[in-house]
Amino acid sequence: MLELRVNGGAFELDAPVGTSLADALRDRLGLTGTKIACNEGHCGACTVQLDGVPILSCITLVHSVGEREVTTIEGLRDHPLVEAFVRADALQCGFCTPGQIVSAAALVETDPEPDRDVIRHAMAGNLCRCGTYPRVEEAITTWRA
Repeated sequence: MLELRVNGGAFELDAPVGTSLADALRDRLGLTGTKIACNEGHCGACTVQLDGVPILSCITLVHSVGEREVTTIEGLRDHPLVEAFVRADALQCGFCTPGQIVSAAALVETDPEPDRDVIRHAMAGNLCRCGTYPRVEEAITTWRA
C-alpha cells in the first residue's frame, strides 16, 4: 500500500512498481484532469506540481513521490489563472490546457509578473498543437486583472 498526498489530501492506493504518477492519478484516484498524450515526457500534457515544481507525471514513477505534495489541475480549480485562460481564450481543443495552467501557476508563484521571455522559457515544455501560445502568454501576463 502506498500513501500519496494530492491536492491537500492523503490517499492510500495499491499500485504495482513501475506505475507512473499520471496513471495512478487518473486510474486509481479518478483525477482525470491530468492528461496523457505522448507518454514519453515530451509534450507537457501530464504536467503536475511536486512540492510546487512542475514535473511530467507520465515519466515519474508514483513510488518515487514519497511524502511530497502533488498538485493537479483539480487542486488549482480556484486559481485566478483558470479564469485568465478563459478571458484570453487561451485554449482551443483544451487538451493541453491543464498542463499549461499547472506550469503557469508554478511560474506566477515564483514570479507574479513575468515578462514574455520568462514566460516562454517557463512554458517551453508545454506543447499546444492548436498554437495558442500568444494567448497563453496573454493569460499569464493578465492573470491578476
